[in-house]
Amino acid sequence: MGSLPPVPFLDELTAVNRKLRTLFDAHAKAHGLTFSRARLFLQLARQDGPTQTELADILEVEQPTMVRLIDGLEAQGLVERRAAEGDRRVKRIFLTDAARSQADEILRFTARLRNHVLHGIPEDELAVATRVLRTVAGNIAVCS
Repeated sequence: MGSLPPVPFLDELTAVNRKLRTLFDAHAKAHGLTFSRARLFLQLARQDGPTQTELADILEVEQPTMVRLIDGLEAQGLVERRAAEGDRRVKRIFLTDAARSQADEILRFTARLRNHVLHGIPEDELAVATRVLRTVAGNIAVCS
């Protein structure tokens, strides 16, 4: 195994993550959502109709946590559970009609946020940074 990566990289990574989360969380709260519910809501805005299990895998949360997140959005009238074709035990999650305009606003916000935070960074550097982050994530997965 090679030498350890410089600590400043991990410090910067942690700081950037914290700042992004804080910014996104503030926007989510303005829409009456917690950070976790907003992540779920955003995923459903991108792809309507996944199963609870698929959502738990995508968002990397346990099934009981996913059930509570969906329950919270359902109580707000933002999502509905529907039985999957062929297996009524499996539930697919859909945004309600009332949630569509809110979903569009959150998608616009995330696009603006992405454009703002990545402004001035050349595409080739973003590609390198993305590869580095994927490698870090893979290394973390191996440690788990």
